[in-house]
Amino acid sequence: MAEAEKTTKPKGKKEYLKGWIPYRIKRYWVYVVATVVALVLPWITINGNHFFLLNFDHKKLHLFFTSFDMQELYLMPFILMLLFLGIFAVTAVGGRVWCGWACPQTIFRVIYRDLIETKILKLRKRISNKQQEPDMSKPVNQLKKLIAILIWSVLAFIAAADFLWYFVPPEEFMQYIQHPSEHGLLMGTLIGTALFIIIDIVFIKENFCIYICPYSRVQSVLYDDDTIMAIYDPKRGGEIYTGHGNDRHKQYDKKKDLLADNPNAECVACEACVTVCPTHIDIRKGLQLECINCLECVDACTTVQAAFERPSLVQWSSEHEIYEGGKTRYTRPKVLAYFGALALVLVALFMMGSTKENMLLNINKSTRLYKITDDGKVQNDYIFLFQNTDRKDHDYYFEIVDQKDIKIVRPKEKFHLGAGKKKKKVVIFETDKILVKNTTKDVPIPITIKAYAVDDPKNIVVFRKTIFGFPRLDILEKKRAELKNKK
Repeated sequence: MAEAEKTTKPKGKKEYLKGWIPYRIKRYWVYVVATVVALVLPWITINGNHFFLLNFDHKKLHLFFTSFDMQELYLMPFILMLLFLGIFAVTAVGGRVWCGWACPQTIFRVIYRDLIETKILKLRKRISNKQQEPDMSKPVNQLKKLIAILIWSVLAFIAAADFLWYFVPPEEFMQYIQHPSEHGLLMGTLIGTALFIIIDIVFIKENFCIYICPYSRVQSVLYDDDTIMAIYDPKRGGEIYTGHGNDRHKQYDKKKDLLADNPNAECVACEACVTVCPTHIDIRKGLQLECINCLECVDACTTVQAAFERPSLVQWSSEHEIYEGGKTRYTRPKVLAYFGALALVLVALFMMGSTKENMLLNINKSTRLYKITDDGKVQNDYIFLFQNTDRKDHDYYFEIVDQKDIKIVRPKEKFHLGAGKKKKKVVIFETDKILVKNTTKDVPIPITIKAYAVDDPKNIVVFRKTIFGFPRLDILEKKRAELKNKK
């Protein structure tokens, strides 16, 4: 009998929550990791290349520690596809989990509101009440607010600089800001970005997530019954609202602990889930676009229900699991399709990236189709633009691979090109043979140019197609006859 009483003895709130880690703490660790990665990644280089750098100054794209020239920006569509498909896939599985767990807007607001205003300056009473704004009529609170803005302003400039490091290499950035008058565009972008972050986090707040960010409008299309999100369980807690949409209203009196129409409902009407919400919604009202999946409401309800030794009424789950009692289907066709598409784009990206050319060549033909020289030969002029995209210096030359009767007049010898350098070369091809017997029109003859590094012709080689303009046969023969008569 004593043993039976011992087993049924209430554990108490502390014992019930033993070993439980709030989602808020887990989110903080994710924020720390994301912040460290964002700040450190731009400084990591391999052979002088960054993980990601879109450098407009040097016209370079660094991706996965490989450097690509702007002429190789055929990779950008794949990166954009990865971005959008990734958003679709993550949203279909976890709703707005990006918003609550990794979005810079949310991280910045947590730093400013929860850390600076609440923990450091004690401007707010507690983190668990985000809807109660501090009394700004008090001079001491006004001073604290000013200090909070000043502290955040410093962090905003660091965040703005970190953003720019993905477009301007940090080592160059540090040199540029030492001479601000010479880099007006960079300084203007830095200051403008920092000011935006300050205004956004201090004054716009979560209104950015609710009214400005387009993601909340997109998510409703991507959700289904198996998308996991913060969901209130009305079966256990009781129906809090009646009506539909914006016309819904509460069924209970806020002054009472229990629902008016269902005394057996487990919701105690404490509204802890409401006061803790950063976007000021009531999760018990059902799915709302403003919910950012931060799971603060889950933590709040967990601590309240722990006093009754009951699990939280707000769960990170799916509508299929809460309302129908089934298990969440993570491997449903839509999700598999998204991740399958992601895999295909990733494979294509790596395949395209692995075929990076270590030299680039652009061929521009002169406006003159051809020239007949004084000795009766046909010449064509070109401008070749070579670019060494390798990390080493090389000597280059080229040849015509499919027209043996066309010879290179200029240049006659190989030429040197430093790492990352460009060079224009005036190129002249000529022939003394009859390539085409056409008496009605001039003929453009397709030719293929093979350009290569003389010191590494197997690995550094490109092929380009162009044309060789050849005159009508009667015009050429007439010109040659005139030249012969003069002699």
